[in-house]
Amino acid sequence: MQNGKTSKVMITLATMLAAMMQAVDTSVANVALPHMQGTFSAGIDEITWVITSYLVANAVVVPITGWLGNFFGRRRIYLLSVISFTLASLGSGAAPNLAFMVVMRVLQGFSGGIIVPMSQAILLEAFPPADRGRALSYFGVGVVFGPIIGPILGGWVTDQWGWRWIFYINLPLGFLAVVLALLFVHDPPYIRKPEGRVDLLSFLFIALGLGGLEVTLSRGERLDWFNSAFIQAMVLVSALGIGLLIWRSLTHDRPLVDLSVLRNKEFAAGVGLSFFQYFVLYATLVLLPLFVQNLLGYTATWAGLVLAPGGVAALLAMLVAGRIVNRIDVRWILLGGVLLMLLAMRMLWAIDLNSTFGYLASVRFIQGFGVGFLFISVAAAAYSTMPAEHMGQATGLYNLVRNEAGSIGIAVVSTLVASRAQFHQARLVEHMNPFNPIYSGQLQTARRALEVASGLDRHSAGSLALRVLFRRAQLQASVMAYVDAFVFVTVVLVLFLPLIPLLRSRAARGRLQPGE
Repeated sequence: MQNGKTSKVMITLATMLAAMMQAVDTSVANVALPHMQGTFSAGIDEITWVITSYLVANAVVVPITGWLGNFFGRRRIYLLSVISFTLASLGSGAAPNLAFMVVMRVLQGFSGGIIVPMSQAILLEAFPPADRGRALSYFGVGVVFGPIIGPILGGWVTDQWGWRWIFYINLPLGFLAVVLALLFVHDPPYIRKPEGRVDLLSFLFIALGLGGLEVTLSRGERLDWFNSAFIQAMVLVSALGIGLLIWRSLTHDRPLVDLSVLRNKEFAAGVGLSFFQYFVLYATLVLLPLFVQNLLGYTATWAGLVLAPGGVAALLAMLVAGRIVNRIDVRWILLGGVLLMLLAMRMLWAIDLNSTFGYLASVRFIQGFGVGFLFISVAAAAYSTMPAEHMGQATGLYNLVRNEAGSIGIAVVSTLVASRAQFHQARLVEHMNPFNPIYSGQLQTARRALEVASGLDRHSAGSLALRVLFRRAQLQASVMAYVDAFVFVTVVLVLFLPLIPLLRSRAARGRLQPGE
């Protein structure tokens, strides 16, 4: 383990830069897809593989990062992943066609899937257990702030310089992270290379299970879920792969994915808490921009600015939580974070077509504080009693759950909004009939207003008035659908509460030292 304040600062900076670079790239390309589509003359289904290929590769490699770190050495595999991610960013920006772009995004996904858990393992090993909360607060700048700043940065860079530069901006960050890692990151003495052959069957099961799940989540809504034979096949492949992976991990002498780390009660509770935390976070990060762009008419840049206060608040909260996590019961910090997020979600129940930028930004600010408190306290509690020699496997599994929770949250709320909008529209349209005096009055008022304003004849004005009222019903149905989705996310967040008592009262003050 590194000694000295300077080396710890440099290790923190190196891991934070790499984590931020990877986290930004998970969302930065989304806003540039229409521009890429034009460059490559691709259809919508074709261009979305720029996102899907990255997510699938990322999901497949995350569970085996612990084994890779032990086999190749954490320093070596970390450096290799950062270098390959940086080079793949260069290749993505210079891609001459869509096929080359997808290959580069797959390489980015594999490399990025290693970066975050390996960065976290290296960082946690560099600090004694009592200081891990503070270390995680700095690391959280990349993990939490990256997905928030990604769409804003991607939109601005694309508008100013073109979509290729959203990948080129990784080059200086990657170069600096590599230099710092070469100078300050070293493998701890207790890492032992796994004996025997690589468990290739486990890797096959990972690829089938998690790859199939990620394809299902990212493509399901577009293909109408289980009405698609392709999605049905992917679900079966995913279920079979995950089931076989669990069987292999529990029965093999030297499993590629060591599920025994879940026997640690604090870690298992932390993994469960992390699932609900990132389900809620990513669901909200998708719902709010869609709401303000589709219903309030915001541009992509202004939609990003709605999210920005949440990022600022999360950074402030993480700095505060990192300093107090060792001084007070970690469960109180968790409860405070959950209550802040519940308050923000409750405020989102009141959104409508008249919601102001200030109101929505204040909601994000409150939610951001909750996210910051949760990130530090959950992670610190989860790793507090984890022996250092198991840290690589633990961080890989923890980050796998984080990634999949985000993907599941996005898929669920996107589908929920679409289905509930149809439901509410059908209910509202039922009342649009001549026997409803309120509707008849609104129709006549709109018709007369259009006759006066545009000089249309009675019949034409009546037809236009009918379309206006129907469009108003569609908008109202969409608002009600978003509110339903936020109510659902609130219920998911409430499920967070029963897991809090499973943590130790002073969980952040872990006593285990490396090798214990």
